[in-house]
Amino acid sequence: MEGCSKCCIEREYYPTKKFGKIGVLVMPDEKKQLESLAETHGIAITILPRIGISETKSDEPHSILAYQMMGKDLDGNTCPFLDVESDKRSPHGGYVCKIYENRPLACRAYPVIQSMPLSIDSKCKFCENCGTPSGNIDSELESLIQIQKKMETKAQYIWRFATGVGEFEDKDMIETGWFLV
Repeated sequence: MEGCSKCCIEREYYPTKKFGKIGVLVMPDEKKQLESLAETHGIAITILPRIGISETKSDEPHSILAYQMMGKDLDGNTCPFLDVESDKRSPHGGYVCKIYENRPLACRAYPVIQSMPLSIDSKCKFCENCGTPSGNIDSELESLIQIQKKMETKAQYIWRFATGVGEFEDKDMIETGWFLV
């Protein structure tokens, strides 16, 4: 499959443009490992909060349930660990991941996405052509289950972090900071 790196390059606004583009979901226990891998590879990364929780209504969450690793481009696109400079290519013809063996659970789960019912991301370039995941469905589902377990909370208040990142023409709509959802 020619150029199968779309999921590592294109970021989207979620849940609306107000919140900016989202980064790769990073669980708290993955954050330090990614920072260490970035240092080892001499790569600058930005990890922002994504979901926070609190037991009381306040100005911001009391703890972080999940983080997000932002893309390296000003518009929020392109994973900083994606090797877009070398001639190396993945088995599907796309750019290679510099940390593939140590990639976050969210990357391991892709293209399976949390929805009801579970589905394959329609934007996955590989799945667009063949209609099915690459044969790793069991491990992808297991990664998604691990994420779900880590995201479970009984906290009364859930917060979402607006990244402030997006396309230049959308800058007036995009906010930054915590929002109670």
